[in-house]
Amino acid sequence: MSETEAVRVDKWLWAARFYKTRGLASEAVKGGHVEINGVTVKPSKDVRVGDRLEVGVGQTRFVVDVRALSGRRGPASAAALLYEETPESRAARERAAELRRMEPLPDPAYRGGGRPTKRDRRRFDQTGGGRGGRR
Repeated sequence: MSETEAVRVDKWLWAARFYKTRGLASEAVKGGHVEINGVTVKPSKDVRVGDRLEVGVGQTRFVVDVRALSGRRGPASAAALLYEETPESRAARERAAELRRMEPLPDPAYRGGGRPTKRDRRRFDQTGGGRGGRR
């Protein structure tokens, strides 16, 4: 961990292991998925110790306080020391995970969603819906 005063937010997010690559971290910041102290920022914005970040990773939202700075990606144990998640954020994440677990599983009898079989395509073509069937 470096003892610098500030690090670019995209670099810090990558070092803290919120994103796998710095490019993904930069795209997330550009896409408005990251806020520093309640303000949407650009990837070049500096993050400092004591800042509060709101980070969206997929469907998950983290609210963390920056505890240390690093511009280099290290082991996960070192990355965990860079921030502290707020209790409210942790509770909200756990609640959302529990709701996802409680959702009903899709109906196993459902046959949609895949690539049509040759038989399905022929039936579709015969009804006039395809590009080369009988009409």
